[in-house]
Amino acid sequence: MSKVIQEPVATLIIVDDHPLFRGAMRQALSGGFDAGMAGIGPAKILEAGDFGELRSQLLEYPEIDLVLLDLSMPGVSGFSGLIALRAEHAATPVVIVSANDDPATIRRALELGASGFVPKSAGIETIREAISSVLRGDVWKPEDVDLATESDPEIAEILTKLSTLTPQQTRVLVMISRGLLNKQIAYELSVSEATVKAHVSAVLQKLDVDSRTQAVIQLSKLGADAISDNSVV
Repeated sequence: MSKVIQEPVATLIIVDDHPLFRGAMRQALSGGFDAGMAGIGPAKILEAGDFGELRSQLLEYPEIDLVLLDLSMPGVSGFSGLIALRAEHAATPVVIVSANDDPATIRRALELGASGFVPKSAGIETIREAISSVLRGDVWKPEDVDLATESDPEIAEILTKLSTLTPQQTRVLVMISRGLLNKQIAYELSVSEATVKAHVSAVLQKLDVDSRTQAVIQLSKLGADAISDNSVV
């Protein structure tokens, strides 16, 4: 009797700049899905080593159901990658998989739109449980972490201001944090420089700051090295 090959029912992408970690994660998840993890069935598992490669994969595979994202890697740093993904691919769930797993980081990741947060120190079964939960439409967080309301009023205010940005304004803010000039942002977004200038003005107004540098500093205050290595001058 010929073996029936099941088609993948979920497509995931592991985004981390360490090949050994990606390989270990892929192996762990493959075994779980092959065993019918949480009744989900087989999955297609992709990999990306930096944020640019992730963007390319999302264009090539629009059917991606879940992004497993490290907070720090080439192309982004801290929360800028998460913020960009939520602006560009709002319908695709993102689970943060990070070694930086203090309660404040976890809470802020969830407030910025992550569907889950898994510490890199978590065991294989915990990682599988988290991914299964998010694929079923739930939000997953570690049980032993206290995620009380943001205690820092300044951070709470920044998060509120960020929530007022449109998706396009959010993209512009992330590109500003990468050190891109208006003409470079215009090229990436396929819009005019005049449109970019309008977006930049709106971003500065909504964040209540006077310059691009101050806008990037606002991001950096969220923690987790949210500002990129390409600082704005």
